[in-house]
Amino acid sequence: MRQLKRKLRKMTAELLDMPQDVVYDLPRLTMIGDRQLYIENHRGVVRFSSELLRLALSKGQLEVRGSDLVIRTIWSEEVFIEGLISGIELIP
Repeated sequence: MRQLKRKLRKMTAELLDMPQDVVYDLPRLTMIGDRQLYIENHRGVVRFSSELLRLALSKGQLEVRGSDLVIRTIWSEEVFIEGLISGIELIP
């Protein structure tokens, strides 16, 4: 399923004459206020506590800081967290 998804993204990028890095394999973050964060295209959890979430990305890591952080949902490439989010940092 994952390979099919990647092939479809690559074909879409080629058809629309867009650079592949715009369509393929970059993290996408959707934040709702300071309470919820949805992250796509991660490569796994490196570290997690109620105050810190660090995710591996294809290039670097993403660090989310806050308090009362809880992973509500986690899939192979997506994670949904809740809590009081105070900061997000991209670490190359």
